Amino acid sequence: MSLRYLLVLAVLLLSVPAFGQDGEELGNPVRGDAIDCVVREAIASGLINGAVVFVGNSSDALFLHSYGSLSPSVNAPNTEADTIFDLASLTKVLATAPSVMKLVEEERVGLYDPVTKWFPEFVGKDKDNLLIFHLLTHTSGLVDFPLAEGTTMQQVVARASLLDLRARPGDRFKYADINFILLGELVGRVAGVPLDRYAAENFFAPLGMIDTRFNPPEEVRSRCAATRIEEDCLLYGAVQDPNARMLGGVAGHAGLFGTATDLSRFCRMILRGGELGGKRLLAERTVRRMASPNFFHDGKVVRGLGWDIVSPYSSPRGKLFSCASFGHTGYSGCSLWIDPDSDLFVGILVSRRDYRKNGDLNRLRGTVSTLAATLFFKPTHRKCRENSAEETR
Repeated sequence: MSLRYLLVLAVLLLSVPAFGQDGEELGNPVRGDAIDCVVREAIASGLINGAVVFVGNSSDALFLHSYGSLSPSVNAPNTEADTIFDLASLTKVLATAPSVMKLVEEERVGLYDPVTKWFPEFVGKDKDNLLIFHLLTHTSGLVDFPLAEGTTMQQVVARASLLDLRARPGDRFKYADINFILLGELVGRVAGVPLDRYAAENFFAPLGMIDTRFNPPEEVRSRCAATRIEEDCLLYGAVQDPNARMLGGVAGHAGLFGTATDLSRFCRMILRGGELGGKRLLAERTVRRMASPNFFHDGKVVRGLGWDIVSPYSSPRGKLFSCASFGHTGYSGCSLWIDPDSDLFVGILVSRRDYRKNGDLNRLRGTVSTLAATLFFKPTHRKCRENSAEETR
């Protein structure tokens, strides 16, 4: 997917036709031949087994198409519009960050509460200046560590409390899953119910996200796209992330599964300021707060609360989304990007085949977003800082 891929892309970008925007339901999408061509090239190159691409705005579905197969296995079933994917780190922005911010909105948690207020395990460990805000923006100074099978959340918290901070809280952005593992536990400690139940009751069920859950039951696993943990070991409906698996499949950083239809509903809720179908899930000010920029590294990294805005992980922004746009990626290959300025979102869910070619995967994400923007809105031409696309989540 190098020279041939770039040549195909160049031709497509120079000759993208105009498409109508019909269809109020995801089952009635329009077709974008340019997107089709790029995703099929990624399948042919061996980068992915299959994918679902979805594009929409605050009121309508604009594009939904499935490609390829659920796994690299011979005669594997085709990917369908209702295929369930391991959402990996999208868990952070679909479950954990909204749950934390709902608790903040209800004044049950303070964004600038010290972590020691909710985690007495951190008291006396030279972390008195560590705040909930720092966990949400990956500026805590904490770093990740592997978990052994049978590790309990209490053991994770105890070990995290003993970590030496690599930087003073707030000084440096360093993406680390432990931040959101702690935030997921925070939800449980404050709400009195675990993260999976809290997110389901406050977001997924009200939004009609019927296939979004942790630990999909056996009866839906035939609809799950494969992820790979070893060369000859594929997982279907079991979370790929090893630390999430060690924690029983429910964690603040990974473990969520879902479909394009469900994620479209969530994105539409965000674009509508926290409301969908007459149901308000978050206050409009909370949604704005989550997507408001916080600047780090002399402005080279910009993060929202949970959401990515400008960083080495921002490849799904593509070339045309505005600087007001935000999103997130996941190691399984999935990504979301939302642009309130242009009233548009684009997502790609994939069954990833080659986990070495991070650059190619990020180019695929960025290309799909650029094509979606070309097809479905007139660019705002608000220039954003360019970033490296060689890192991936």
